[in-house]
Amino acid sequence: MLSTLWSTLRPALLLTIPLTALCGLIYPLSITVLSQLLLPDLANGSLLRVDGEVRGAALVGQPFDDPGHFWSRPSATATPYDPAASSGSNLGPSNPTLHTAVAARHAALRAAHPTASAPPAELLLASGSGLDPHLSPAAARYQRDRVAAARACSPTAVDALITAHTAPRALGIFGEARVNVLQLNLALATACPAPAVGGR
Repeated sequence: MLSTLWSTLRPALLLTIPLTALCGLIYPLSITVLSQLLLPDLANGSLLRVDGEVRGAALVGQPFDDPGHFWSRPSATATPYDPAASSGSNLGPSNPTLHTAVAARHAALRAAHPTASAPPAELLLASGSGLDPHLSPAAARYQRDRVAAARACSPTAVDALITAHTAPRALGIFGEARVNVLQLNLALATACPAPAVGGR
């Protein structure tokens, strides 16, 4: 009886021990070491720091709503840009809730940019993930005059920042040119500091 049981368990144990070592130790350790050597920024969360302080991650959007910052694409998550709740709205084009949300966003954009043309669709519609950190250069330039006025900065200087932070299509053929909103706002804070309240 015992010999039969052992003969059944022995192959399983002989496979379990090396596979546990391979899949549970050697493989994760090798991937961790390789990622830290080859892609340390991505492996550590693509964190953006200013003076050693983490300001966010390049791959996760952040909400901005004051006039002196570029505004991100709308987020469909309950708490805007919550990585733990990544999702789209899943509302179809005929859904009245979507129509109401888009109309409210459109009104807010028109009020903030009274002399601009129609806002780009990406400023009206949330992304599929709800965490999109990028805008098109056109959506960033749509906001240029508002940001420049709020910071008492030249529109030309703000436009130059947008150009400097525009990433091209991947390998020249995949996706579209894009601007990381958080990186642009961090650069904006350095190049065009917001005027002090009360002139101080």
